[in-house]
Amino acid sequence: MKLHDLKPTPGSTRPKKRVGRGIGSGTGKTAGAGHKGQRARSGAKLGIAFEGGQTPYFKRLRKVGFKNPHRKEFAIVNIDALNRYDDGTTVTPELLIKDRLVTEKNLDIKILGKGTLEKNLVVKAHKFTASAEEKIKAVGGNVEVI
Repeated sequence: MKLHDLKPTPGSTRPKKRVGRGIGSGTGKTAGAGHKGQRARSGAKLGIAFEGGQTPYFKRLRKVGFKNPHRKEFAIVNIDALNRYDDGTTVTPELLIKDRLVTEKNLDIKILGKGTLEKNLVVKAHKFTASAEEKIKAVGGNVEVI
C-alpha cells in the first residue's frame, strides 16, 4: 500500500454543497439564506456573540475578582529539599537551577519553611518565610537576602 492508494472509507465523505446554481439544485434562488433580513444580505457576517440585539451573554455575567498587574511571582523551594546538599554548602539560585529544584530561570526564589533541615547551609535567595529563616538559623546555617 502506498500513499496514492489511500482513499476515504466509502460513505464517509460527501460532495461539497454547490449553492446558488439554479432552482432545480435545491439550493438555488436564495442559496440557503432565506428571504430578506440581515443574514440574507451580501457580506453578512455577525460577531460570534451576537444575539440579535439582545444583550450578549458575556455582558450579562457578573464581573468578579481582581488581577493585580503588579503581582510578584516567585519560584518556591521548601526547606526539606535543601537536605540534599552537604554541610557548609552555599546554596545560590544558580545552584538550585542547576540541580533542577527550580525550573523557572527568570523568577526570584522564595524559601518556604515546610519540612525540617538537618544540614548547616548558607542559603542565598530573594525572599524567606519567617519559619524558613528560623529553621536555617536553628541548625547553625546562615540566611542572605539577595
